[in-house]
Amino acid sequence: MLSVTDVVKSFKSGDQTIRPVNGVSFAIEQGTFAAILGKSGSGKSTLLSLLGALDKATSGDVIVDGVNISKLPDGKLTAYRRDDIGFVFQAYDLIPNLSAQEGVMLPMEFAGVSHAKRSERADERLNQVGLTEEMHQRKANRLSGGLQQRVALARALANNPNLILADEPTGTLDDETGEMIIKLLHQLAHEKETAILVVTHDQALAGQTDRKFRVSRGKITEDTPKVRA
Repeated sequence: MLSVTDVVKSFKSGDQTIRPVNGVSFAIEQGTFAAILGKSGSGKSTLLSLLGALDKATSGDVIVDGVNISKLPDGKLTAYRRDDIGFVFQAYDLIPNLSAQEGVMLPMEFAGVSHAKRSERADERLNQVGLTEEMHQRKANRLSGGLQQRVALARALANNPNLILADEPTGTLDDETGEMIIKLLHQLAHEKETAILVVTHDQALAGQTDRKFRVSRGKITEDTPKVRA
């Protein structure tokens, strides 16, 4: 579960104090697919960085699966990002000369997983996101944008994270491919019992999530939650 309580991120700009995140509180259960909407400059990207331990909150608590990452020393944050968080980026951030399988194996190598287990699990994750066996060995730069995003999702799942954070995962995709990615995220959240949180401008994506939040001027509000079947 993700629990965020009174989180503030502030910094100095000249003689002013800027708070892109200003007293944010919310919680997401495992198996929930949620979205955060907000205009540019609203604070949503800063919030995503705090949740992913890419930045530290000035105050407040970010708790993932019982661990308060706001209090972790820097030395333990690397392990947290590696083991407990899966990241999906708008630009995919795949290594072009690695195959799909090799790209998914990489975070497992950093986690100390054996080569045989890395290979087996990478194939499982790629199958989960709908890549055929033949595509597992194809270089990332020879895959379409939609297929690269599927590989990015498989990579995010590699170490069985408790939370997946996705930054505009449909932002560079056509409508049809974006719809496929939305359905896949929804399926993964519910079948894997993983909390998936996307930051997006895509109203179609946000409209299909279990919960929808809006960030404005560093504050967060929630739309009326959908009732899950």
